Amino acid sequence: MKLILAVLPEKAATLASDRLVAQGYRVTHLASTGGFLRRGSTTLLIGAEDERVETALRLLREARQQIRGDPGGIAIVLNVAGFERF
Repeated sequence: MKLILAVLPEKAATLASDRLVAQGYRVTHLASTGGFLRRGSTTLLIGAEDERVETALRLLREARQQIRGDPGGIAIVLNVAGFERF
């Protein structure tokens, strides 16, 4: 299992989140500021099985490309040692 941390402008994050949820991904939004974007942005936490990571990254890229004028985004893919839902 992987955890994708995606930092995007707010509009792109909303679009990406809607598309990810429609494909069955679980997504958590965190408001964030600073770093390379130097302004308000949204960090998405996306849990994905290994074989679904590339699809999630594609959906993130496509959403970002549809929103013009905002700075770009980044995605960091991390290994998850354990996961528990309660």
